[in-house]
Order: sequence, then C-alpha cells, then structure tokens
Amino acid sequence: MQKMCTTLKMNNTKALVAAIIKGIQEKKGKDIVVADLTNIDDSICDFFIICQGNSPAQLEAIVRSIAETAEKDLKEKPVGLDGFRNSEWVAIDYIDVIVHVFLPSVREFYQLENLWADAKLTTIPNLD
Repeated sequence: MQKMCTTLKMNNTKALVAAIIKGIQEKKGKDIVVADLTNIDDSICDFFIICQGNSPAQLEAIVRSIAETAEKDLKEKPVGLDGFRNSEWVAIDYIDVIVHVFLPSVREFYQLENLWADAKLTTIPNLD
C-alpha cells in the first residue's frame, strides 16, 4: 500500500511538472530547467523548475499562465507566491514543486541550477 501511495504521489507530481512547463511555454518563457531533487535527502521539495522572461510584464504573464494551467488541468493551486511586488524573481510554491521565474540578470546572479550538485537537471528546449 505504501509503495502504491508513493507511486501515485510521484505520478501526480510529474503531471504538475508537465502542467507548469506547459504554462511557462504558453507565455514564451525561456531556458526552462527542471531540477529533480527526489534523491537528495532533506530537500525542501521534489522538483525545482527554473525559467526566465524578458521583462517584469512577461514574468507576471508566465506566473499567471502557470497558475491557470495547473488549476485548469489538475485542480492544483499554489500554497504560496512571492516576488510579484518587483517582478524580478517570482517564486511559486506547490509544496512538492517550487517554480522560480526570473529576469535574466537576476537568474544569472543567483544561479539556482548550481545549488544542488547531486540533482538531475533536465533542460527543456525553447519553443521558438
């Protein structure tokens, strides 16, 4: 029973990752990286998704698209959202998945992709 629950949870989490990527791509978010943290002890979530937009307005559009897609496709709502005030780095918390939407200069400065050396990183090709 425990294994079945774990498998179901992971399938739901992977469906959420796919919905988030879809939401990012709908607003032409770029350079999407998925960091799989499932094999890292004491990580704060299972997946980080990192992407960027070219302007504060595009960041806001990407964040709204992510929320709308996750809600429509999976009935998932974020438990937290932070960073809208200055729209340079917006974080969206879905508990098992945390999304980071950056302006390019802020993403370059923080380099979140490099924080977990043991994480499996998957780069999603840009659509254009």
